[in-house]
Amino acid sequence: MLATGALAAVDYPQPGGLTWGQLAGLTATALATDGCAGWSVCIYNPDLDPGRDGADAIISYIIQAITASDQPAR
Repeated sequence: MLATGALAAVDYPQPGGLTWGQLAGLTATALATDGCAGWSVCIYNPDLDPGRDGADAIISYIIQAITASDQPAR
C-alpha cells in the first residue's frame, strides 16, 4: 500500500504506507524471483486526481518496473 502522500487518489486513505521508491524496490525484488508470475495495480480513483499527477506516477512506476524486469540479471 502506498502512503497517501504518494498517491492521494484512493477511496480509502490509510495512515502509513510505502513511498514510490520503496514500492519500486519491492517490485523489482519480487519480479526478479522465479516464483513471481506478475502483479496487479489497483485502487486508483481518477475523480480524486484532477491534475492526473497520480496517474502519471502510476504509469512511470509500471514503465520502470517493466523496464527493470527486462534487464538481464548481473
